[in-house]
Amino acid sequence: MRPWRSLLLLSLILLSGSSMAAAGVHVFGPGGPAPAMKAAAAEFEKLHPGMRAQVTAGPTPQWLGAARATGDVIYSGSEAMMADFQRDLAGVLDAGTIEPLYLRPAVILVRPGNPDHITGFRSLLRPGMKVMVVNGAGQVGLWEDIAGRDGRIATLRAFRRNIVYAAPNSALALKRWQDDAAIQAWLSYNIWALAHPGLAQVVPLQRQYRLYRDCGVGLTIRGKANATARAFVRFLRSAQGRAIFELWGWQTAPGA
Repeated sequence: MRPWRSLLLLSLILLSGSSMAAAGVHVFGPGGPAPAMKAAAAEFEKLHPGMRAQVTAGPTPQWLGAARATGDVIYSGSEAMMADFQRDLAGVLDAGTIEPLYLRPAVILVRPGNPDHITGFRSLLRPGMKVMVVNGAGQVGLWEDIAGRDGRIATLRAFRRNIVYAAPNSALALKRWQDDAAIQAWLSYNIWALAHPGLAQVVPLQRQYRLYRDCGVGLTIRGKANATARAFVRFLRSAQGRAIFELWGWQTAPGA
C-alpha cells in the first residue's frame, strides 16, 4: 500500500474513533434526582440510537474523581450543591452553562399508615417526637430554613430538640430510616418516597413552611465539545424530559 493511502486510512480510523467517543455522554450527580435522570437517559438512548447516556449517581466523593476525568454533564440537587461542584470541579465545570431545570418540594416522610398522626410541620414540634433531617448535600440548611419561616426562635428550639439524627446525605438518611423504626418522621423531599415505593408516606408541609430546591445541570469543558452531551441537556429541557421528571415528583410547569 502506498504511504499516502496508509496515512489516509489511519486518519479515517482516528476520525471514526473520535466520532464513536463523541456518541457517548457521561453524566454525574447526586442520588436524589437520579431516578428521573436515569429514566431520562434511557429514553434519550431510545430516541437517539447509537448515542449512549451513562448516569453515575450517589454521594459526591464516590464519583468526583471520575467526573474530573470523563464527565460531560454535571447535575445537582440544589443551588448550594451546584456551588460546591463549581468549587470542586474548578477548571472542569463551565459555570456559564449551568441552568436550573426543575423543582421538588420539601415534605415530611412518615411511616406507612402515618401511625403518629402527623398532619404538618407543627406536628414535629410535639415533645418527644423523633425526627430525622439531612444537613448536607442538597439539603444544607433546609430544616433551619423551614423551621425559621414563622420568625419565632421557639419554633427552632422545639424542632431542634426533636432531631435524633442529622444525616450528612440522603443515602445515609435512607439507610437510617430503614434500620431504625423508632424514627417517626424524616424531613426530606417527596422524591425519596416515589423512588422507594412502600418506604414512607408523604405528608405535605403547610404552605407557610413549604420550600423547594432545584435540580440544575451544567456542561463540563469536555461536554461543551461533545455534541451528544449538548443534545442530552436539550432533551432534559424538552417536553419529553419535563414529562419524565414530573413522573418522579418534580415541578415542571413551563414558566413556573
